[in-house]
Amino acid sequence: MFKSGFLCAARTVLFFAILIISGCASNQVVIDNSDPWQPANRVSYNFTDSLDRNIIKPVAEGYVKVTPTYFRQRVTNFFSNILYINVILNTYLQGKTYQGTQDVLRFVYNSTFGIAGLYDVSTPIGMPEHQEDVGQTLAAWGLSQGPYLYVPILGPNTARNVANIGTNIVLSPLFYTPAYVTWPATILYTINTRANLLEATKIRDEAAVDVYIFTREAFLQRREFLIYDGNPPADEYDDIFDESYLEDF
Repeated sequence: MFKSGFLCAARTVLFFAILIISGCASNQVVIDNSDPWQPANRVSYNFTDSLDRNIIKPVAEGYVKVTPTYFRQRVTNFFSNILYINVILNTYLQGKTYQGTQDVLRFVYNSTFGIAGLYDVSTPIGMPEHQEDVGQTLAAWGLSQGPYLYVPILGPNTARNVANIGTNIVLSPLFYTPAYVTWPATILYTINTRANLLEATKIRDEAAVDVYIFTREAFLQRREFLIYDGNPPADEYDDIFDESYLEDF
């Protein structure tokens, strides 16, 4: 029970990460996706959005006022490093052995020379951060995307990608720590990540006509971008993002 708290924060971060992507998007619906559960998904989205606006966002705004950018960056780096184990596993499962070896070295360097991941010492020496997960692995193995779904609190997902929840649980070092470590870490992770995305969500809210559709299309196109390692087929969809913008994530 306590162990799942960190996962909840991890998936909440995914939700907010989608918001930063959708913040710079246009209002055009660009992907012919399958959303057969849209009525239920909208209820889930509205609940999550209400929770954010009434609790998480105000707390994050207060957090920004009392913490320096330097501190927030250290927190961001620390959790990014912890969650990198999932990236490493899925990199190898996709047969990307060279990238996988590079990711292992990145994790080791940042965990040691970077002081438990507080500092990213790997990127400056040619070992950039990669983004791989179970959803991408299953796509590489030929499994279809399946229906889009919006998981309460945890955010946008698909039937294929939802398996990533399980790996985030068992591969996070915090899963194996006592509750008095897991819960404070979960709270800090969630608030810090939300604070980093305050400006992005402001842009999202100003740009979108239907925020639910906006978020869905941004998420699905983002998934395509990741699955194809930044080079999706040109005829898959019309671009909702500038390519150089997508490469930043």
